Amino acid sequence: MNSRQRRGIILLILSVLCAVGAFVGVLSVIRDVNSKVGPEVTAYRLKADVAPYRTLTAAQFERVEMPKRWLSDNAVTDISEIRGKIAVTQLRKGSLLQTDMLVKRPELQPGEQEIAIMIDAETGVAGKITPGSKVNVYATFESDKKLAPKSKQEESWVIVSGARVIDVGRITPLEPDAKDRNRKMKDAVPITFALSTRDAQRIAYAESFAVHVRLARIPDGSDPNITPRDRIYDLPGDRT
Repeated sequence: MNSRQRRGIILLILSVLCAVGAFVGVLSVIRDVNSKVGPEVTAYRLKADVAPYRTLTAAQFERVEMPKRWLSDNAVTDISEIRGKIAVTQLRKGSLLQTDMLVKRPELQPGEQEIAIMIDAETGVAGKITPGSKVNVYATFESDKKLAPKSKQEESWVIVSGARVIDVGRITPLEPDAKDRNRKMKDAVPITFALSTRDAQRIAYAESFAVHVRLARIPDGSDPNITPRDRIYDLPGDRT
């Protein structure tokens, strides 16, 4: 074997060693990446914005695969978790779904029934009444003209105290009504309550005959009971 052949064999051996070293280096990098990234799991990303307190459906999300270590502990990895849930706040497009974004839809209790009425979007809701809220329902009626024939005084009544809201619909523009020229509502929101039969009758009566119906939100944990003296108000009575 001459010197040229020996140099060739040495170069070939060095090339093989370099290739083995590079392969080992690549394997090391891959192992390091895998150790840092870890296994992938399924997550769900919003396709579009979702307004607060809207019912969630699987069609609103797209499935994505992500490293498990990159997800928070409360990330939703099973889309069935949204069944019967609503958005607790405004959800933004591209956000990953998490359990703290969801809340269980309020349900009827034994002895309750659902009843929905339209409430003025400007004066009756103002965006602060949501499913689960408790409200007092105020209705304003024209006073008995037999008792005050020359006046047009009105009385304000607390029709229902502590009414539980279970759904808030979308703002709906109202069409002009030639039969009801005195109607002042331009936009209304359907509000669904869970009430006893008696309170449901009161709500239905107020919607049919009251001049105005308004809602007053009650702070969580406060006593919704109202004394009989405070359930009715009129201006002449306030002056005496």
